[in-house]
Amino acid sequence: RARRTATMTTLEDVVEGKDYNFPTEEQATLKYWKDTDAFREQLKRSEGRPEYVFYDGPPFATGLPHYGHILAGTIKDVVTRFACSTGHHVTRRFGWDCHGLPVEYEIDKKLEIKGKDDVMKMGIDVYNEECRSIVMRYSKEWEKTVTRTGRWIDFDNDYKTLDPTFMESVWWVFKTLWEKDLVYKGFKVMPYSTACNTPLSNFEAGLDYRDVSDPAVTVAFPIVGCELGASLVAWTTTPWTLPSNLALCVNPTFSYVYVKNPDGAVYVVAEARLSALPGATKKAKGGKPGALADGWAVVKKVVGEELRDVKYTPIFDFFAEEMRSTAFRVCVDSYVTDDSGTGIVHQAPAYGEDDNRVCLAHGIVVKGGALPDPVDVNGCFTDPVPAPFAGLHVKEADKDLIAAIKASGRLVDNARIVHSYPFCWRSHTPLIYKAVGSFFVKVESIKEKLLANNAKTRWVPSYVQEKRFHNWLEGAHDWSISRNRYWGTPIPVWVSEDGEEVRVIGSIAELEEATGAKVTDIHRHFIDHLTIPDSRGPEFPPLRRVEDVFDCWFESGSMPYAQQHYPFENKERFEKEIFPANFIAEGLDQTRGWFYTLMVLSTALFDKPAFTNLVCNGLVLAGDGKKMSKSLKNYPDPNEILDKYGADALRLYLINSPVVRAEPLRFKEEGVFSVLKDLFLPWYNAYRFLVQNVRRVESETGVKFNPRAPGQEPVNVLDRWIASSTSSLVTFVRTEMEGYRLYTVVPRLVSFIGQLTNVYVRYNRSRLKGKNGDDDTRRALAALYDVLLVLCKTMAPFTPFFAENMYQNLKRCLPDGGDSEPSVHFTSFPQPKADALDERVEKSVARMQAVIETGRVIRERNNKPLKTPLRRLVVAHDDADFLSDLQGELRAYVVEELNVLEMETCLDPLKYATIKAEPNFAALGKRLGKAMGAVGKAVKGMSVADVQLFQRTGAFAVGDVTLGPEDILVKKEFALPEGVTAEEMDAATGEGEVMVIMDIVVDQGLLDSGSAREFVNRLQKLRKSSGLQATDAVEVFFEVKAAGEKDAAEGMMRMLESEKAYLRESLGCDPKPIAAMAGDARVVATGECSLSTGAEFVATLAALKI
Repeated sequence: RARRTATMTTLEDVVEGKDYNFPTEEQATLKYWKDTDAFREQLKRSEGRPEYVFYDGPPFATGLPHYGHILAGTIKDVVTRFACSTGHHVTRRFGWDCHGLPVEYEIDKKLEIKGKDDVMKMGIDVYNEECRSIVMRYSKEWEKTVTRTGRWIDFDNDYKTLDPTFMESVWWVFKTLWEKDLVYKGFKVMPYSTACNTPLSNFEAGLDYRDVSDPAVTVAFPIVGCELGASLVAWTTTPWTLPSNLALCVNPTFSYVYVKNPDGAVYVVAEARLSALPGATKKAKGGKPGALADGWAVVKKVVGEELRDVKYTPIFDFFAEEMRSTAFRVCVDSYVTDDSGTGIVHQAPAYGEDDNRVCLAHGIVVKGGALPDPVDVNGCFTDPVPAPFAGLHVKEADKDLIAAIKASGRLVDNARIVHSYPFCWRSHTPLIYKAVGSFFVKVESIKEKLLANNAKTRWVPSYVQEKRFHNWLEGAHDWSISRNRYWGTPIPVWVSEDGEEVRVIGSIAELEEATGAKVTDIHRHFIDHLTIPDSRGPEFPPLRRVEDVFDCWFESGSMPYAQQHYPFENKERFEKEIFPANFIAEGLDQTRGWFYTLMVLSTALFDKPAFTNLVCNGLVLAGDGKKMSKSLKNYPDPNEILDKYGADALRLYLINSPVVRAEPLRFKEEGVFSVLKDLFLPWYNAYRFLVQNVRRVESETGVKFNPRAPGQEPVNVLDRWIASSTSSLVTFVRTEMEGYRLYTVVPRLVSFIGQLTNVYVRYNRSRLKGKNGDDDTRRALAALYDVLLVLCKTMAPFTPFFAENMYQNLKRCLPDGGDSEPSVHFTSFPQPKADALDERVEKSVARMQAVIETGRVIRERNNKPLKTPLRRLVVAHDDADFLSDLQGELRAYVVEELNVLEMETCLDPLKYATIKAEPNFAALGKRLGKAMGAVGKAVKGMSVADVQLFQRTGAFAVGDVTLGPEDILVKKEFALPEGVTAEEMDAATGEGEVMVIMDIVVDQGLLDSGSAREFVNRLQKLRKSSGLQATDAVEVFFEVKAAGEKDAAEGMMRMLESEKAYLRESLGCDPKPIAAMAGDARVVATGECSLSTGAEFVATLAALKI
């Protein structure tokens, strides 16, 4: 039937929980924010407050946002919304990383560019403009997804690394470092991407390690002039470096052996690595090295130092003439280990950092001199390496090189090895190590300052700062910041032809003055042609710019300064107000990326960290634990999840996961659904219950509901409890958010929502529906209203949509607008009400819940359903205040929820239990070692008095060992009173050491009482199914069905008589036989019902005659 409408209502009606569509409602909220320009209005309203400084790490817009971006964006949004609600102004500018390999790689694929020659033929100007055309390819998709997730951030006032103002500040950063002597041009072996034709920094090389199968060859190098005809044997997983071999290296302290094989060949290897020679040793047993195989013999032993400068014959003669005077001899260095290989390492100084260092130290090559490097920028062999290797990519040439070595008789073994190998993070191709020229920042010279500045920051979780990041800083090398590429900020260094004069430019104005040209864009194709006159005179050729551009990590590390165009604009404000940042957040991978570059540059420039607080999140993986892959389709599309469950559910799912503690998360769609089911729906239902009953009260009384009306202060114990719990929640959330521990908030919220719905609303349902009169109902509604309003404001940073939706309705109750703001996001974070905090009532209600839960457990294990009343319940505990509360204001709730007739309390739990102590082996085992046996025996032998004393003091001494609360487990065991059997009584101990004892014997009177509850339940269901409201009064009639069991029917009639008072109170009338119903009565509903006793009846509800 049609629902009755009120003549006046404050709150708008809301649909049932099953009909509430979260995504649809969120879209309505998005429209409201857009129509009211809510984000900018929030910024405007908060102007003049202290600035809370947030830096947004710039993503590339050449790809679409994924769960990792949504996660980081959610963390950023939660923290900045909270900061705004706690009295700050928070500027939130989105940033875009527009330069570098990610963009160039896309263009290289599009235009099928294979290398530098292709770019030169096309022209850098054409190439760069192609890059410019795609940098914002997916910017609108980014904006759409970011906005849909509820994140408030400014896209209109964004910053882009390609803006001339940004690039100019990057120039200033570089020149400042140059002037501080923190930059140099060097030649180092570095990770090198052959696909992208550029070196990578060490931290970039660490971004993508994969397990790969590579050749592992063992090669012989005949010793020149050796009487034994011996060959030094080296092992390598990079055969392509052998054409450039210039030396071999041994450990000076290791023992090396000359070992002869059955064919008479003599090989030199480390004694500890004899097993590396195929067939040289017998199978090892018990972890010990195997003995020499039959036919093998050691003919000579030497220490590594004795092999120094021993000459050998190179495998390939490509550099034999050029390097004969210094190369092809043995070096010694302690970096050689004996855990793999042969204990002899082949040296190719152009392709290994240690190789380069060792060869320089031994004079094989000289600094600044020739360095054999027959590999071009594309990773292909070139002169003097001949066919068939010339033109092959080094990795592809391995097979042919191994064949050539075998043909020369120098191949001792050819195997394969699976090992972890670095790949280019952008092209996903294997890296090589190669000597290249680069500009470097002297990170090693400021290492102590970096460590000191790291200590000044707070990271969540802290272990990432204290271990991972600290260790990375400890081992940091000088940072390569230049790339031999095209689309990036050009390095502003102009050099004379002879290299004698170097000019570093720090601004556009300086460049214009030096060149006499007007400059509007400082990308390569606008400035590469500009020259600067040599200061030595016109007879010297002019200075020209070096070809390099900045690594894009240098640009993102410069963003605190460049986004403000510092120091050319905003200088005073920057230095006083907006540096360093209060907060940044990104993924764990940025430990060696953005977090690192921010710290290096801020330390080098200002000797302070660029941020004070950092939240580091882990990696979001597919449900199977693998990396999310578009090709594998092993994860649901983020937009589908948003459309299906809404952004709030996704936000809370991510925040309430290990990923916010920098651990990996296996993304599961059902996890998002669980958040909706377990948190949002109960929360919504509590809100809906309030709305229904406010509308009912207003409809019945004609008096508007005013939650701020005087005389509605909480009096009822549960009103006081929920008010205190709410204040405790607010205090907790504020404390945790100030500590940036987002992951602790959601579990506490889930617990609170459970208490609100399962305790407060459930236990007070009849009060809220008007059982105790209008005054008490309004008190209860005011208490529930305050909780929900405070919850909206507290959770607004976390669930911006749901909080807004609820707030828009709730604020209608506030008199004359009251303290309401147009949006929940304009309100201040709630302050805990000091007068509402009541630790005793919170503790007592928590223990009351433990009593009820424990009582339910006892009923269940004894097969005593809740509908069957039990005679007596005893609660035993040593806290007199709690027992007093339980027998006082809380008594009615326990009696009703557990359906018992009597409740007693006992201050001495030992009246119903024995206690004993057990050692906590998990806590004590490691600490005590062999003493554990004696201590454990003493703990188990503790008397009751000993245990009680331990419970009071928290300490127990066994000889010299003092045990604390975590070392001893005190266990209570139920002891039946004398003369009572287990069939008559049962007990259990719940949380907070609350012991519950129940009489479980059921007599006929108790059975009748249970049947009466069932009878009421059946009629309430009939009322609900017929659409009756709580205020709709009806008469109840019944007709016992003849087909039912005779005894059951008689039992039902007996029950109706004996439980008449209860039935009248519960139903609002006396149930009557159907024969008593008037002939003209208007029947509202009829239904067939049955009781668990077997009785069957037809119930009829008839409208009251007016």
